[in-house]
This record gives sequence, C-alpha cells and structure tokens, in this order.
Amino acid sequence: MIDLSIVFWFVLIGSSAVSAQTCKKRSGVFTPNDTYDLNRKTMLSILPSIVSANDGFNKTSIGQEPNKTYGLGMCIPGTEPRTCSDCIMASAGMLLRYCPEETEATDWRYSGSLCLVRYSNRSFNGYLDEETMWKQSSNTIINSTEFVNTWDDLIGNLIDTASSKSNPKYYAAHTKQLNVSTYIYGFMQCTKYLTSWDCTGCLRQSVDEYRSCCRGSQGGSIARPSCFMRWELYPFLGLFDSPASPEDQANTTTKDGINISAGEIVTIVVVPIVVVTGLLALGFICSRRRRGYQAFTCERGYFSAAKKRNNSDSAPQDDDGDITTSGSHQFNFRAIKAATNNFQKSNKLGHGGFGAVYKGMFQNGTEVAAKRLSKTSGQGEQEFKNEVLLVAKLQHRNLVRLLGFSVERDERILVYEFVPNKSLDYFLFDHLKRGQLDWKTRLNIIEGITRGMLYLHQDSRLTIIHRDLKASNILLDADMNPKIADFGMARSVRVNQTEANTGRVVGTFGYMPPEYVANGHFSTKSDVYSFGVLLLEIIGGKKNSSFHRIDGSASNLVTYVWRLWSNESLLELVDPAIGENYDKDAVIRCIHIGLLCVQESPADRPSMPTIFQMLTNTSITLPVPQQPGFFFRERSASDPLAERLLPGPSPIVSFACSIDDASIASVSPR
Repeated sequence: MIDLSIVFWFVLIGSSAVSAQTCKKRSGVFTPNDTYDLNRKTMLSILPSIVSANDGFNKTSIGQEPNKTYGLGMCIPGTEPRTCSDCIMASAGMLLRYCPEETEATDWRYSGSLCLVRYSNRSFNGYLDEETMWKQSSNTIINSTEFVNTWDDLIGNLIDTASSKSNPKYYAAHTKQLNVSTYIYGFMQCTKYLTSWDCTGCLRQSVDEYRSCCRGSQGGSIARPSCFMRWELYPFLGLFDSPASPEDQANTTTKDGINISAGEIVTIVVVPIVVVTGLLALGFICSRRRRGYQAFTCERGYFSAAKKRNNSDSAPQDDDGDITTSGSHQFNFRAIKAATNNFQKSNKLGHGGFGAVYKGMFQNGTEVAAKRLSKTSGQGEQEFKNEVLLVAKLQHRNLVRLLGFSVERDERILVYEFVPNKSLDYFLFDHLKRGQLDWKTRLNIIEGITRGMLYLHQDSRLTIIHRDLKASNILLDADMNPKIADFGMARSVRVNQTEANTGRVVGTFGYMPPEYVANGHFSTKSDVYSFGVLLLEIIGGKKNSSFHRIDGSASNLVTYVWRLWSNESLLELVDPAIGENYDKDAVIRCIHIGLLCVQESPADRPSMPTIFQMLTNTSITLPVPQQPGFFFRERSASDPLAERLLPGPSPIVSFACSIDDASIASVSPR
C-alpha cells in the first residue's frame, strides 16, 4: 500500500508546466517554524544555486540531528545554469506551498526543462523509492508489431546506458527509427545516489507499468522519486535536434545523450566510407584473380566479404537463414590463424563440447577469443550456424559479443570479444580461487546474469531461450562482471511465444528441468530452472554434481538446499570462502529465490522479470517455494525402492548434452 498523505497535480494553463508533489507523513511531521522547518526552508533556498553550479545535481544537508534536513536537486546534465536554477526554485516553492508539515516530500517539475527536488529527515544514500508520482500516456495507440519492437529496442538501449556504471550522469537520450519519416525519441534519468542495479530496477518498474496499462501509446512519461522516463514521436526537452531524417541523422547522432559535433561525424562517417570503398576495390581485384571462388577473400586483410558458395567451403544452409547475411563480419581464416599463432597450445583458453577456444591478437592490437569447431563434433555444424544467426542480433553488456566468424573448407570458427577472467566455474569451483569471490562480487554476478537473461527473455527483439545456462558459460570481464556465452543450443521463439517442444534434448544434466529431460518440453521457465541451480551454486561454491550420497541418501544440490530450507538452516549453504562479511538477509533472500526457480512445476517458477523485481525490491514478499524438481527422497529401510528421482517414467528422447566436467550429473533421466 502506498503511504502518501498527499499527492498533488498542479497544471499551469498556458505555460505547459506540470508539477507533481508527494508529501509523506510516514517519516513524521513537524510544527511550522520549528527548527526542522527553518532548516528545510534554508536548504530549499540555497538548493537552486548549488545545483545549477554543479552540472545539475547536488545533495546537501542543513542542521544537526534530530532536526537535520537532507536535500537533493537534479536537472538534466547540460541544462543551462539559469534554466536549471529557475526550475529548482519553482519546484522548491511548490513543496513549501503544498507540503506544510511533512518531514519528507518530493517534486518533479516539467516546464520546458525537467527538474527534481526532494527533502527528508533521513539521508537518501542507498534509498530506492519506486512509488509512482505521475503517469501520462497518449490516447493514440499504435497497434503495430513494428512499433512495439522498435520501442522495446529503444527502451532497452536507454536502460543500459542510463544505468551503466561507466555513465556517472545516470541519464540517456536516444532515438530509434520507426519508418522512413518517423523516429521514436526516448529519455531516462535516475538520481545519482542510486547504485547501477537500483537505477535499472527503478526504470524497469516504470517500463513494466507502462506495458501493463498503455502498451502502444505513441508518447508518455512516468515519474518516480528515484527515476524518470519519457518517450514521444517528436523531440522534447531540447535533448534532440529537429525530427531526424535519413539525410540529417548524422547531425542528430547522440552518445549517452550528448550530441556529437559535425567534425566528429565527418571523422566517424566519411573516413570509414573511404576505407570500405578501398577494401571493396581490393576485394574485386582479389576475386578476379581467384575465379574459382564466388566469394572474394584477401589474404592480407582481416575480413572477407562473402556470398553463397556452391562448393565444399559453403556455410551451413537450412531454412533458418544464411549466416553470410547475418550481419556479422566474416573473418579471413589465415588472419585468425596468425592471430592465434597457428592455434598454439599456450593460447588455448579452454575446451567445450564443440571445440577449443584460443586467445588471439590481430596486428591492430585487438584481442579476441576464437572458438574453433572440432572436426569430430557431430552436433557442432548446426550449433555453429545457430550461434552466428542468433548472437549477431543480440547486444547487451551482460552477453558476450560476437565479432564475426570464419568458414573456409572444413574450418568453422566463431570470433568473440576477449574476456580476460575466463569463466565463472574457473573461480567458483577452485578451492583457492573462489576466495576472490566475496559476497559483493557474487551478488554483482547474480545481478548481471539476471540482467542478461531478462534481456534474452523480454527485452531483445527475439525471445531467446538459452537452454544451456551454467557456470562454465558465464564469462567474467576484467571487473568480474558476468557475460552470458555459448548460444549454440539457444532457440528463438516468436514474439509472445514462451515455450516449445523438441525431440532432441540438449543441455547439461543437473541444470535441465524435469519437463525438459522427460518430455523435451522447453520454455523460458527452463532457463529459470537453470538460473536457480546456478544461483545456488554461486552462493554455496559447490557444483550441482558434487552432491552424491550424504548419510546413505542420494542427493544433489537442490535436494540439499531444500532440506536446509525445511530445517530452517539456509545459511549452512554459504561458501566458507566468503567469510562472515556478508548480508545474511540478502543471502537468505537469494537462496529463497533460487528455490522458487527450481520448483518442479514450470507454472510455479517465477519469470525473469519477476525474479528481477524480487532481487531489486526487497519490499516484495516472496511466496513459499514448493518441492524442487529432481528431488531425491530419502531411502527407507523397509522400501529399498523408495529412493527415486522425480518425475516418473517418460517417453524416449534423444540426448545431446554438452560435456562439462563441472556440472554433468551421474544420473540419467528415465
């Protein structure tokens, strides 16, 4: 229940100004002109000048406890100081007028510019407030799949930019082309006292609220005390130039909400055109010299342009599409061979079910990871093509980035960005290295994986079911941020479709849910089950497959954790390598969420958007979990057959499980 004493809308006719206040009594009230009130008035009087002098953001405080007043003011970064100051001053005046006795209040003001003013008797640091202050949407609804997909792509980009740890200004303004003459303009901003994770959570709440009430509206805005979002089919707030067109888009290109100068555009656009033209000319010469090929390949270059071939070098073809039209670069095999020093053993990073991965460096200094398909892999050809077609369409900071591929004769190579800290299992299951994963790092990894999976299931243009989420498929960058990898088994489904069936079960035992192993039925909830197992592994530092027999009873990780839940001793799961420096409530909540994810019935498992909200909003009450899938019952002396794995008998299906010593189980589905 929202505990607001007063919610005001204040519209000034003729000036197009909108101001919304929330005045909260839950933090207490004061007597007019007492010490707290005098501190409040003093703080609000100086806020306009200090905010405008600090690039549109400032936190301050006046007085001593218990009458100390904390204040905050925020404009869009880059707003003219006078404009920002005027907006803050008007907003402060509204709070003085409409919140005469509340010790906590917030005002968003929208009048040519945009600003936020808050005051409270407590500090704002680390405090996420997601209560809706206002919500507006256009009455015009666009019932178009193209509009929805374009809007979703734009919103995903805005959230990623605004909440990025590398973006200290916590805002973003981007455009997305809808058709030849129409663009969608979007803007998001969070208060700077939030963590990156909380910023994402606040914005995601707004997006979910919009989707539930106003999906397809051609414009609208949602304001919360901690974040703001708006989108329109026209420029607004001075964040964009005049409506973009194909001819002048170069002049309206933005990066993180900041316009790029014309000179920079010349460098960024014209120079590559000249270079590409030269490469095409060089390619034409090469193709004339090598008439046996329908594609041209220059031995000295890094890339080759490819068309369909009709010989043994052709890329795999089927009804799903042609990888040469996937949008990925096709690399020259000789360039990759040189970059990896002829796939030297010392450059080998690891080995998966479909081949080895090598570190490489091109002559321009670019480091890459080259995944070379094993020539003896029976399943690899289709998985190779699948990964090229899917990953080329996906862009998210928690997904590994595919740079390109190479197809020459019997060689099949995927070229990825190089991620220096190898995979999660390299640290998590090593008795020495796992000490580097403190609770803060593990929580950051859990949050990053959640972001990536949320993108795959909901925010990308395609709905992607990964089908092989596990510790060895989570790569870690230099800052230990996770990147989901290995999309060879992934499947895309139609918009609004969340499940499908297959007669060929692929994945890794221990991470696959019962309905998938037994019947070949997979869905986004299959990934949720895998995510739950992975979450429990991250907290416990134990492999799912490391639980064999405990006290004479067959067991696995989910069974072990379920028994801890039944005995109210969940903290026994915590990896001793973490030490005692962790938030016990946060750990218990994460384990609880993990148990919700591994429930036997897919319908009982939460969706990734719900999981995201459970992790980001601790005020959400978690439901009681039901018994997990693949739960081992304890053996009864009177009934030697009592020890069994649920669910029961299932139809015969074929299996293609990836080889992963860190997670393959010793049991077989039946």
